[in-house]
Formats: sequence, C-alpha cells, structure tokens
Amino acid sequence: MQSDRRRLNPPPGGTAPPVFATVPDAKPQRPTRTRKPDEHRKLFLRTGIVPSASGSAYYEIPPQQQQQTGLLVPQRSSLKITCTVHGPRPLPRNAAFSPNLLLSAHVKFAPFATHNRRGYVRDASERDLGAHLETALRGVVIGERFPKSGCEVVLTILDGEEDGWGAGGTEVKGGGWGIMTVLAGCITAASAALVDAGIDCVDLISGGVAAVKYAGRHGGQEDGVVVLDPAPSEHDGEIMAACVVGYLQSRDEVTEMWMKGDAGTQVQTLIDEAVKAASLVRAVLAEAVKDGVQAKVGEAEDEAAMAGSAKEGKGKRRCSGIYEAGHLDDLLVRTPF
Repeated sequence: MQSDRRRLNPPPGGTAPPVFATVPDAKPQRPTRTRKPDEHRKLFLRTGIVPSASGSAYYEIPPQQQQQTGLLVPQRSSLKITCTVHGPRPLPRNAAFSPNLLLSAHVKFAPFATHNRRGYVRDASERDLGAHLETALRGVVIGERFPKSGCEVVLTILDGEEDGWGAGGTEVKGGGWGIMTVLAGCITAASAALVDAGIDCVDLISGGVAAVKYAGRHGGQEDGVVVLDPAPSEHDGEIMAACVVGYLQSRDEVTEMWMKGDAGTQVQTLIDEAVKAASLVRAVLAEAVKDGVQAKVGEAEDEAAMAGSAKEGKGKRRCSGIYEAGHLDDLLVRTPF
C-alpha cells in the first residue's frame, strides 16, 4: 500500500516525551537582594534592530546573579522588551482631520513571557500598560509638526518581570509589582525607538521605579526602606508600595506617574527615588541613542562612497566603450573585403 504523501505520517514506533532529571539534593532557594538600596540593576539597550520598521529598540535587564541550583526552571526573572515604531504615515481619507500626530501604543506579553502562560488576546493589564504608555509619550512627542498623521508604537514583552517567586516552577503569585518594572522598561524602550524613527521630541524620556520595602515594626508602626529598581522575586511579600515615573531630565518634568500601595509618610521620598532611578536609566538611554545615530551616519557615508565610486566606474566604462567602438570602425574601414 502506498503511503499518502499529502499527510505527515507518524513514526512507526511509539515515542515518549523526554524527562529531565534534576539533582536529588537541589532545593529551591528564594533569591535575595545583594545590591544597595540606591543601586540600579545593569541593563542593555540597542536601537535599529528591526530594519523594516521606522524605528526600533531592544531593552533587557538580565539576571544579576547566576543560578546555583540544579533546577531547570530559573529562579530569577529578567525583563526583555522589543519596541517598533511605524510612522508617521498619513491617515486614511475617511478619517477626521487632526492638527496633531495621533499616537497609539500597543503592549502585548508574549505567551511564554511569564511562568503563567499568557493568552493571545490582550487582557486588562496589557491595556492598562498601553494607556499609561500613551500618556507618557504624548508629553514628549511634538505632535504639531505632523498634522493629519498617525504613529503606532508596538511593544512585545518577551520576558516579563515576575510578580513573585516561583519555587521549583510552581505557580507564581504576587501583588502585581512586576508590572511596574515592565512599564518603566516600556517607557525607556519606546523613547529610544521614537528617536530612532526620527520623530521630533522635546527630550528623552526614561522610566524609573522605586518601592518601599517592609523593614519591621517600631513603636507599633511598620517601618519601610525605599529601594531603587525592586525585583519582586527578591522582595517576595515585602513590598508595601511602588511608584513608576516617566521623567524628562533636561526639562525636569514628569509626564507619567503611577503609584500603587500604601507608602504612608514616605510618599515624597518614594517619588524622589523613582525620579533618581529614571535619571540613572537616562544615562544608558543617551548612550544607546548616540551609538544608533553614529551607526546611521556611518552607513550613510558608506553608501555615499559606494554610489560615488559606482558613478565614476560607470563613466570610465562608458568612455572605454566609445573608444573601443571608434577603434572597431577604424579597423573595419582599413580592412579590405
């Protein structure tokens, strides 16, 4: 009997899924914060990663410490965000007239971004992230210079900051503090992508986050310590409040602020530390934008040099062809038949 070539036939024998063995003595240990309260994690930022988009950026906060256990499931979460900017481009003819640029932000978690698998349709948290991001970016973009135009900012979160600590791959449950770090990363990545797209902005906007960590009770009241760039997996159940800001350093303005929790009497201190975290991120953002601009200038110079050399070579070949044609006519005249 001939096999059906239009189908993917299963293997003749049975198959079994692979089972990964772990070290018997391996026990999950909750990661602890080894950084100082005013120290930010190292981050990576690069622009121009998607050639087909008008502007793009990649933002990453890698795990700060290596995993010592023999478990396959990572105990420390990281943050990886890709951002693409499409536009400015003209609005459809049936759209209403707009004297300013219509900016829209779309934030989506990849299905594999967190321990708890995400859906393919945006949920309420992703829509909230998009709304906060639009508010932060509208105070930066000079929309009057792009009338009757639209711009779309699309962010995909490849690896999201977890809300808590998952012991041995168990379900992660937390108070929703990880989304604050995600929003700060989205603001920074979107700012870099807008600059890479050549959209006029009043300043670079950077996102910073700070939190109040529980430090015991004193005099019948709970004492808290303000820390920069909190990782929820390192402060499982210890975060009392958190604040994320979108900060313009050269103008000393805040275009977006989102506070969650009960900070008590440390509200102003929490906001100041979040601004300080945004200022630290601004240094990395400025260097990434500078490197992206220098790379574009270098590519433009190389293309101009190649075009000039090709033009000169084309002129030389044309002159040599004319000479060869004239020489051939001379030979035909002199050759007797």
